[in-house]
Amino acid sequence: MTPRELEQLVDLGEGISLEFKRRVPRPERIAKEILAFANTNGGRILLGVSDDGTIEGFQNVSEQTFLLRQATESHCSPPVEYNTERIVVGERQDVIVVTVPESGEKPHSLVSEAVNGEGRVYVRVEERSVEASDETVQRLRNQRPGERVTFEFGETESLLMRYLDDYGRITVPQLAQLADISPENASQTLLRLARADLLHLHESEDGDYFTLNY
Repeated sequence: MTPRELEQLVDLGEGISLEFKRRVPRPERIAKEILAFANTNGGRILLGVSDDGTIEGFQNVSEQTFLLRQATESHCSPPVEYNTERIVVGERQDVIVVTVPESGEKPHSLVSEAVNGEGRVYVRVEERSVEASDETVQRLRNQRPGERVTFEFGETESLLMRYLDDYGRITVPQLAQLADISPENASQTLLRLARADLLHLHESEDGDYFTLNY
């Protein structure tokens, strides 16, 4: 990939198959992004590019590549295959393009967040890596090689997002009433989206509430 091709790719903006990272984040976070691409339709992570699309690069390419490899080897189960390419963008400044193909060994899970012996599974929804529902995990397990599966929010998540667009904040009882589900299911939905960085949990003396995280 040439620097010009990199610029054209960055101009597309983040989406279901493209993610920007200024540098390798904490191990669990970068592993989550990589396995989410592998569980969906594949994609690229541009290391050295800020969230706003500024191509900054970095000098310590070897260190960043080591951190990336260490994170995936320690936190992806089964292991995820990916390729890296170094793009020179300035004097001693480089961007690493991480290309993650769609996996034939789905689902991959995040080892560090093991619950009852099983790690959490993530997929790409628009420009976010979100925790997969039990139904989505089952679909991944039953998916035939080469078959493309698209992932969308369910009815509860769609109602929630529309509500937050209109009112800005929501509590567990409000979601339970809105979606006609139990408070336990409402709490699980909100916490799952908070773990995926879609929502932000606010602790308050009057009761906890959630807002959009962007």
